[in-house]
Amino acid sequence: MDLYFSCSLTGGRQDQPVYAALVAHLQALGHHVLTAHLADEAAMASDGGMSAEAVYERDTAWVKDCDALIAEVSTPSHGVGFEIAYALDRGRPVLCLAREGVRVSKMLTGIRRSGFMFGTYATFEEAKSRMEAFLAAKAL
Repeated sequence: MDLYFSCSLTGGRQDQPVYAALVAHLQALGHHVLTAHLADEAAMASDGGMSAEAVYERDTAWVKDCDALIAEVSTPSHGVGFEIAYALDRGRPVLCLAREGVRVSKMLTGIRRSGFMFGTYATFEEAKSRMEAFLAAKAL
């Protein structure tokens, strides 16, 4: 399955090790993660030479082409919020994950649409289980 993994870049990179572990798990399950580079420590540098317009065109094309979007939303990000809305508008299934106890926007926690799931996790094992359940859902 082609997956779009969405995570904070300019909003903060304190969760980068979590992003890397989530992407590695998705890849180990045999999925193609279109945005795997976002989980790398050097993600900011890899996109640094691209114009804002080029990033927008590339990323929206990937959202259009993906089978589903998985977003780690513990760190607030304008871009992640946009990508989630863009994917939902195009009928893509979306999973939002947040660390337990982190305050998340009601704009995300209030979504009640078919194909959308929101879940929290206390451990990496819980995050993996939520991703696996989402990917196994009949909606996909």
